[in-house]
Amino acid sequence: MTGPAPGDEALIRAALAAAAAAGPDDVPIGAVVVDADGVELARAANAREELGDPTAHAEILALRAAAAVHGDGWRLAGATLAVTVEPCTMCAGALVAARVHRVVFGAWEPKTGAVGSLWDVVRDRRLTHRPQVRGGVLEAQCAALLTEFFAAHRDD
Repeated sequence: MTGPAPGDEALIRAALAAAAAAGPDDVPIGAVVVDADGVELARAANAREELGDPTAHAEILALRAAAAVHGDGWRLAGATLAVTVEPCTMCAGALVAARVHRVVFGAWEPKTGAVGSLWDVVRDRRLTHRPQVRGGVLEAQCAALLTEFFAAHRDD
């Protein structure tokens, strides 16, 4: 894990705002990608239900959009991705493949987290690229968003 960087809380607040755009049936997870200068390249909300796409996680959608505007093809060297919840294995693999410099996330995900909880995909020493990681930023706010969503959907 890396230490705090200026702007990490602001990045997670932007990810929380992105999560608010999730459809009513989608888990409210949001992601934002900024370049090395802190300029926002893209943001997205989880849209698996809305799009009927198992890969439509907030991180994947934000990475796709950021790569389209970044100017170096699929490589997001120097970029930071902030997301409200610890990325899963698919998203962690995509972060490595995209050469993201840094990952900042809010709530830990002990059941599926792949950035330090259940697995640590992004820091596997066998990989040629390993992003820096900071987890637990505004953790309570990010976790509350999920708790509220699942409480409301389990009562239906």
